[in-house]
Amino acid sequence: MNDINFGFLVIDKPTGLTSHDCVNRLRKLYKIKKIGHGGTLDPSVTGVLPIAIGKATKLLSFLPTSKKYEGTIQLGIITNTDDLEGEIINKQSIPNIEEKIINECINSFKGEIKQRPPSFSSVHINGERAYKKARRGEQFDLPTKQITIHKIELLQWNKMKGTIKLKIHCSSGTYIRSLARDIGNKLGCGGSLSKLRRIEALGFKINESISLEDFENSFPYIKSTIINPLKVLNYLPKVQLTLEEEMSFWSTGRPFIISQERVLLEEYITNKKFGSGTDFILVININHRLVGIGKLEHESYKIYPKIVFNAKG
Repeated sequence: MNDINFGFLVIDKPTGLTSHDCVNRLRKLYKIKKIGHGGTLDPSVTGVLPIAIGKATKLLSFLPTSKKYEGTIQLGIITNTDDLEGEIINKQSIPNIEEKIINECINSFKGEIKQRPPSFSSVHINGERAYKKARRGEQFDLPTKQITIHKIELLQWNKMKGTIKLKIHCSSGTYIRSLARDIGNKLGCGGSLSKLRRIEALGFKINESISLEDFENSFPYIKSTIINPLKVLNYLPKVQLTLEEEMSFWSTGRPFIISQERVLLEEYITNKKFGSGTDFILVININHRLVGIGKLEHESYKIYPKIVFNAKG
């Protein structure tokens, strides 16, 4: 596989573009269709947009799912979209709140909580996106769902402007717009998200990103920007196939047995070798290139091919 056509690219998404817009521009650049993104960002949101190039699209579901954001909440303004992009439906005066109260409020959202998505969201209601119903002015209630706020940190409280800047580490599926709305409600004055930047997603950080414009201007002389999947999937155990027979079994989709000593991740061996069940395992060839992902059965140490990049008919 050509390295520039297999791996991950981290785009620092600009405002005004959808995630799909970014993918379409990269497809035109690469002249291939097999390009996908991990984690949709609204047009107004900037930051980390992981892009899978070529066969790496098959690996998106194996990446870590938690995300980190920096966002600003404007207190006193309530909109129909829970951000300042929407129609203002109410304005309230901002009470004189001390920083201690702000911290107590935001910390109450830490952990596993129930969250109601915004009305203008992509949640399905009877087979239709919620935002389509909301645009028609229909009234409906969205069910809450359980999400996790791993960490929430106050970066700045601007009492004069009534803005709260936060750093948030959360589970996949969390709506920061909903968090802004709920924090504003808890403080008694309402609130809407005014600015949002994603600084980490699917294991990729903002310092690994490149602007879409810079990438386009440097293509194709920017091979070093493509991230090897082994780097971001290094939390998984791996096995190196060194025998021709093993590679033959692997490339034709047949399971085979390895020894416990062949699994390359000390922590994994310590915790799992006496366990039961199955786990995903990276399979690399003699040149240390990823050739796919298998399922490792703990008790038998048999590997079942799941994704095979070097498949033979």
